[in-house]
Amino acid sequence: MRHLMIGIALCLLIPGCSFGPSAKSRDGVIVRNGRGLVARSAPPYVKKAVAAANRIAGKPYKWGGGHGTRIDSGYDCSGATSYVLREAGLLNGSLPSKGFYRYGRRGEGDWITVWVRDGHVFLTIGGARFDAMGEDSHGGPKWFTSERSTRKFTPRRPKT
Repeated sequence: MRHLMIGIALCLLIPGCSFGPSAKSRDGVIVRNGRGLVARSAPPYVKKAVAAANRIAGKPYKWGGGHGTRIDSGYDCSGATSYVLREAGLLNGSLPSKGFYRYGRRGEGDWITVWVRDGHVFLTIGGARFDAMGEDSHGGPKWFTSERSTRKFTPRRPKT
């Protein structure tokens, strides 16, 4: 925990190290050791979303996981996205990936964006990606420091 606080303090002191939203950047979440860290100035719903994502990060990929029960042994992409948004107070229940085409409003959010295409959905929260599919073959929800192409995805923003 002490290392975490030192890292956040250093980021706040280093010029060019963004840790809060601005007109040019939405960076407000950094990823360290597989966990999302959020700026103190972030809105409460963002803090809740990051905390929820941290709770399920590293769980295995489980088709249909996260839909039948609030807490599950594994999550698929839409189950993980639903869990994070539900815990942040931004969704009631859960949605399959295609259901997110109708979620919220069109476009990118100030803090949270849901990226949806046929068969997959993931989140960016404060500029950091939380996704159940990534570079490794195991899948399961986790934070990623690398970006992924959003070319074939439709951005949706929560109604906050």
